Amino acid sequence: MKLVIFGATGGTGRALVQQALDRGHTVTAFVQKASRLRITDARLRLAVGNVLDYGTVEAAIAGQDAVLSALGHKQWLIKTSILSRGTRNILAAMSKCGVRRFVCETSLGVGDSKGRLGILYTFFLIPLLLYFYFRDKELQEQYIMQSDLDWVIVRPAALTNGKQTGAVNDGKNVGSLVFTHSVSRADVASFMLSEVKDDRYLRDTPGVESGATRLTTGFLR
Repeated sequence: MKLVIFGATGGTGRALVQQALDRGHTVTAFVQKASRLRITDARLRLAVGNVLDYGTVEAAIAGQDAVLSALGHKQWLIKTSILSRGTRNILAAMSKCGVRRFVCETSLGVGDSKGRLGILYTFFLIPLLLYFYFRDKELQEQYIMQSDLDWVIVRPAALTNGKQTGAVNDGKNVGSLVFTHSVSRADVASFMLSEVKDDRYLRDTPGVESGATRLTTGFLR
């Protein structure tokens, strides 16, 4: 398949690019700076642009079979709309170009999964440090759910840089109201790639955590 990956230089994004190539896909990595992605492959193309610039987004999506997004940023303490505005551009470009499948990473703690990142995030990190970030994710999900595309919103637990294990728990009961569960970015990437063709969570919002349900105090990205 021809896949375009947004957020390709982030932790989950790099894992998506490498694993997609390993699975034999042809990959377009959407990046702001080409030097930030140190992966080379004959089936990898870099699309340099800004997710807030609709023209560059549409150019990257044209001719693709599916779109994956692992967009993120570190502007946690200021009001921002990078995720929601960028996703709105992606959705508009997909509709115009006739690309149907969209797999997007957000987070537990958003929408009807509120509270499932545990006490640390629910009562401390989200309201004190990540408030604007999570508000932006809420709006990002709303835009996706309002679209008529074939979307899957993947909500991981707290992200780590651990290895790909291939063992994850997924579904609506992932996470905990008390403890903060975790999952490796590599395992999230693997799950997202599986959802490109799998319809079990079509137009749904599965959570994902490590099959070992390890606890963490780390940040989401």
